[in-house]
Amino acid sequence: MTATTGTLPSRPGPPVPGAGGRRSPRLVAGSLLALTKPRIIELLLVTTVPPMLLAQRGLPPIGLIAATLAGGALAAGSANTLNCFIDRDIDALMRRTARRPLAVPEPKAVIRPAEALASGIVLGLAATVLLVVFVNGLAAVLADAAIAFYVFVYTLGLKRRTAANIVIGGAAGCFPVLVAWAAVTGRIGWAAVVLFAVVFFWTPPHFWALAMKFRDDYAAAGVPMLPVVASPVTVTRKIVWYAGAMVAATLALVLYAGWLYGAAAAGLGAWFLAGALRLHTRTVAAGTTDSRAALGLFHQSIAYLTLLFAAVAVAALLPWGRW
Repeated sequence: MTATTGTLPSRPGPPVPGAGGRRSPRLVAGSLLALTKPRIIELLLVTTVPPMLLAQRGLPPIGLIAATLAGGALAAGSANTLNCFIDRDIDALMRRTARRPLAVPEPKAVIRPAEALASGIVLGLAATVLLVVFVNGLAAVLADAAIAFYVFVYTLGLKRRTAANIVIGGAAGCFPVLVAWAAVTGRIGWAAVVLFAVVFFWTPPHFWALAMKFRDDYAAAGVPMLPVVASPVTVTRKIVWYAGAMVAATLALVLYAGWLYGAAAAGLGAWFLAGALRLHTRTVAAGTTDSRAALGLFHQSIAYLTLLFAAVAVAALLPWGRW
């Protein structure tokens, strides 16, 4: 259960021992944790609990929620760690990612590539076992599919080859809603598919806004993100298109989730579309990237998704909010 969602501008990475320094267990543990990209995992878990509530039409057993969250976090950590292992060469070339543990050059690096690879595999195995034992087989299969899609389809297959990388590869970040639904019902319902579409259409505007800000980083690393190979106006136009498709997908859930959710989805959708259109208008007027506005839309996209799924949760818990 993972995502190709963009990370926020890098904070200082884990401490490094320095040339000839000793590796302490604390340094190693901190570096392994950093490889899992905890801030991305936090966002993924936001899209897990609300679909569980909606599938249950109430509050599922707390133990089931806890097991699903733990399994999802382990799966996401696995995929993100393997992504860092594969992309360590380009991470070292980008200012935003140069402090990631595997991007730090020897002899200062705390973690060796082989250790990161082993950690990613162990986390994936742990996620599978946990979900099989405490949730169900379908949830485990979907979590494993998310890991495989992120690692093999996005990271190895698309990221360095095509500007469509985030459009197709972004599907990896949509799996948490399917895992959540399967955890409660043992199957994949049409409402889960709609939520999958919501996250799918949300991912390109979210990530492209960040990539506009850090376009030079991706260009230096030779990664053909859309802002690298297309004009800023083209990028913002596509952001508006995908934002519109995303809002349409959110409204498709109204019949199932109820009028309270529908009101929230309409209001939040108008808010996000206004942000996307504002970025496009400013870009057209300036003829170049407005980095501040792009980063603003990136942060707005995170708030939007969090509030939208909060609305799903509230509507699921309040019977009077349904039709």
